[in-house]
Amino acid sequence: MLSVPLLLLLLLWDVGSHGFPVTPEIQQEDAELVQKYLESYYNLNNGTQAGKQKRSIATQVEQLEEMQKFFGLKMTGKPDKETLNVMKQPRCGVPDVGWFTTMPGNPLWRNPNLTYRIMNYTPLLPKSVVDDSIKKAFELWSEFSPLTFTRIFQGEADIMISFIRGDHGDNNPFDGPGNRLAHAFGPGPRLGGDAHFDLDETWTDEFSKSINFIILNYNLYYVAAHEFGHSLGLGHSSDIASLMYPTYQSTGDVLLGQDDVNGIQQLYGKKKLLRTGSSAPQVCNSDLTFNAITTVRGEMEIVFFFFLIFKIRFYLRPMYNNEPEEVNFIAVFWPHLPSLFDAAYECDQEDKILFFKGSKYWAVQGLDALPGYPKDIYSTFGFPNTVKQIDAAASDAYTGKTYFFVDNKYWRYDESKRSMDEDYPKMIADDFPGIGSKVDAAFCKDEIFYFFHGKKQYKFDPATKKVTTLKANSWFNC
Repeated sequence: MLSVPLLLLLLLWDVGSHGFPVTPEIQQEDAELVQKYLESYYNLNNGTQAGKQKRSIATQVEQLEEMQKFFGLKMTGKPDKETLNVMKQPRCGVPDVGWFTTMPGNPLWRNPNLTYRIMNYTPLLPKSVVDDSIKKAFELWSEFSPLTFTRIFQGEADIMISFIRGDHGDNNPFDGPGNRLAHAFGPGPRLGGDAHFDLDETWTDEFSKSINFIILNYNLYYVAAHEFGHSLGLGHSSDIASLMYPTYQSTGDVLLGQDDVNGIQQLYGKKKLLRTGSSAPQVCNSDLTFNAITTVRGEMEIVFFFFLIFKIRFYLRPMYNNEPEEVNFIAVFWPHLPSLFDAAYECDQEDKILFFKGSKYWAVQGLDALPGYPKDIYSTFGFPNTVKQIDAAASDAYTGKTYFFVDNKYWRYDESKRSMDEDYPKMIADDFPGIGSKVDAAFCKDEIFYFFHGKKQYKFDPATKKVTTLKANSWFNC
């Protein structure tokens, strides 16, 4: 039964919000989703039915703000579109906390040499694939800590692994395909350390593409590695680069983030051969650098121009009207692209974006990968074989010319003629004085060029040759 205060909250939000049309049927469905989500993951315990009626809207607003803060959303205290989108993502069934933290009560294993047992299997994968996925998931954690994991085939193991569906007696029932994928319990006796995977999910050993952002199946290795973090005593992290981030990230990578490494090493100490993890880029970090930038235009950009900045596996999108910047995995939009590329630019004439890595390039149109790619830069653009990679690319929509920067030189390509202009390459320092002789990333807007090298950005006006030096992250609200 939907609680009255939450329904009232959603009604009030609908009256005051703009641009998110909701029918009464969808409104009730979303209200029930918010209620269930906050109860499951943010400790919204309503108690008796009378208690539900008396619970204040203010308390529910606080819970929503806590959830929005955790996921880096704008803290409106309202179930807005962005908040609902996060709530609808498939995720782990363990409640959320903050940056890396231990499970409630700080449980940990006193003996670092742990055992595990696989009780049964999903019929969708060969047993050998399940065995290998589980083994690799444990190895991911042992690589950064003194922990060891040994499989046993009978008796009680420290970590018992089962594929179960529906209500299975641990007060944390599964809900069919999607939503809650799995859950695990912190270190301890009996259920402690055990990991349960929803038998109704479509488990795979691949990272499949989503259709209209709906994920159809789930990589067992990735989910197991996440759940075993709980089995070892870690809670959820709000760092999207962390393996312990609560929602499923179909990125094609299974890696520990730096936040995961910090957490597991705080619990169990460091391994002698120390490695570090990765973290999501912080947009206001004064040391932030970029490897590629492209403009993006489409239906959403009728009012605002925006561009995507790429850093390792992530894209960074500047926002406007005091909205928070968007940081997420590149694979969320384009799962087929390589995780690290050298340059990118938007071809306005053909409404597509090109991504370059080494001597190859890929093309996308909106969220769709164009067929026939990757192609090589030599047959398409006419680069000599001495060019092994593109450092940066920028296209001027007004002239139809695209500029490619390689070491201390640049080429100019005519998009209409589909050929390189004559007398190129030329020296960067000669035609773009004041920006240096090396470019990491670039883009062009309103016939003004923006060049990035290291922690600096150069705004260059070709008509006057005027150069303005800025911080590389000056596009963000820092």
